[in-house]
Amino acid sequence: MTVKPVRTKQAKPHWLRRALPTGPQYERIRSLIKDQCLHTVCQEAMCPNQFECFAKGTATFMILGDRCSRACRFCAIGHGPQGPPDPQEPDRVAAAVRAMGLSFCVLTSVTRDDLADGGAAHFAATIRAIRQANPHTLVEVLIPDLQGDAEALKIVLDARPDVLNHNLETVARLYPTVRPEADYRRSLELLRHAGCLAPSIVRKCGIMVGLGETAAELAELFADLHQTGCDILTIGQYLQPSRHHLPVARFLPPDEFEALEAQVLATGFGAVAAAPFVRSSYQAETLYRRVTHPA
Repeated sequence: MTVKPVRTKQAKPHWLRRALPTGPQYERIRSLIKDQCLHTVCQEAMCPNQFECFAKGTATFMILGDRCSRACRFCAIGHGPQGPPDPQEPDRVAAAVRAMGLSFCVLTSVTRDDLADGGAAHFAATIRAIRQANPHTLVEVLIPDLQGDAEALKIVLDARPDVLNHNLETVARLYPTVRPEADYRRSLELLRHAGCLAPSIVRKCGIMVGLGETAAELAELFADLHQTGCDILTIGQYLQPSRHHLPVARFLPPDEFEALEAQVLATGFGAVAAAPFVRSSYQAETLYRRVTHPA
């Protein structure tokens, strides 16, 4: 049954209200991104952490344009026809990483089902450009499912990112409602196969809660994901971007996120971040180092 998106009538609870950081660092990062004609998922997806991250001098670069070939019902990023990849974009991203002085860089993209390789070659070119201009910068890539194309995945991994991130977003039952053009099992297989192609790579995944999932379904997701060999999991609260998107089923209080974090660690993951404002790339370097340099 199709759920009709409506404007949520639930007022945000107090734990989802906070002051927005501003200042010269925030303005510097915003201007740099604009001047380089780049996109960030922070801005396009209306991430609640963009002010905090910009103020700290970090951002998650979104390559391959600003429109997605899919129309997931939770996501604020626009969708529709998109032009070919910009061959100059990898160098512009690399220059921005250098200007920002990043020790850890996160790349993501819109989904590009219109491209034969799903954008894999462009991901690889961007990773290599960053490496050439910033040889000491670590690189995390948050990739779409590439429609399950193992060769496309290999193209990305051959560029040797330090972290391969791919989001499940929600539990299996909710896929037809939340992301009807994706496939739960296909995403699990991508993460599993990444470990086969690049055994030393850190693998990461992110999900949202508050869409109507049950505790049992979350436990099943944690077990499924752990079986792929995934190292890191991020869990955050779903927030409705507009009245045209899926409504929030429930706002989870902070103590429930703490319980989820403990549950995930008990399942066997190397690192987890679970809190209302957590998103896939939030504190990415910290989570990476928890896995690679455990205390």
